[in-house]
Amino acid sequence: MEHFISHLQTSFTAMSQHWQHADQAFLVGVGLLVVVVWFLPTLIAVVFNRQHLGKIAILNIPAGISWIAWGALCIWAATGKLSQALADKAQLPVVPEQPSNTRTE
Repeated sequence: MEHFISHLQTSFTAMSQHWQHADQAFLVGVGLLVVVVWFLPTLIAVVFNRQHLGKIAILNIPAGISWIAWGALCIWAATGKLSQALADKAQLPVVPEQPSNTRTE
């Protein structure tokens, strides 16, 4: 366990030194990558679920903190057209009601 903690401290020190010496282009690139990944559900909704785009975009802001909520938003954003296609496909013909044979007293 001691070896693991020592290795973790060494790795953290090396990583922090790299961040301190990173150039601006690298930092801007990492920042853009973080923003794109954070708002990935919104970007997916632009393509697949425009009907709920506004709701997904608003919920995307706090959902980035929780991987579970972020993942749920990705699923919701990706299933927009699919759910509509399945709903359209599931439209069954209307069956006329049969008169009931029950007596009312």
